[in-house]
Amino acid sequence: MTEKEKAAAGLLYDPNHDSELQRLMHEANCLLFKFNTTPPDNRDERQRILHQLLGSLGEGSTILGPFHCDYGSNIHIGRSTFANANLTILDGARVTIGDNVFIAPNVGIYTAGHPLDATTRNKGLEYALPVTIGDNVWIGAGVSILPGVTIGDGCVIGAGSVVNRSIPPSTLAVGNPCRAIRHIDGAPRDE
Repeated sequence: MTEKEKAAAGLLYDPNHDSELQRLMHEANCLLFKFNTTPPDNRDERQRILHQLLGSLGEGSTILGPFHCDYGSNIHIGRSTFANANLTILDGARVTIGDNVFIAPNVGIYTAGHPLDATTRNKGLEYALPVTIGDNVWIGAGVSILPGVTIGDGCVIGAGSVVNRSIPPSTLAVGNPCRAIRHIDGAPRDE
């Protein structure tokens, strides 16, 4: 089993000493450099780079720079999604972001985790668990989303939250650790 296959299976894998994963990260870094240094008024070129970098990018979706990720190819973004500045996605495993998602500045989505045991961790081993964000989700500024989390359709995640467990659909959730505050009933009103 290759290191890439181990990562996809959620097993411990070694991204630091594997030539294939190092090559893929280097290619992603080169594309990210191009994206992050392309002027914002050259939208067509920026979108072309994102389509080359990401696994998929839906129509009408936008990512503002700077943007950072490990591989890019494991990131799948739906239609009409907007990601503000300083989005970081560690995509050792698949990251799925739905349609009509709003991601505020300084959000981190992390599929990578590390062993608690220092001896194993110091060998450069890590694991990756997928992250899924449903449709019509709003993620506030400075949110951290940890490995293995699913955020259901229609959720609002409050600024600064650390999402370390899955959040059911139509839920307002906040805090560190992030916890459900209440169900969002869909009635139009200001909060």
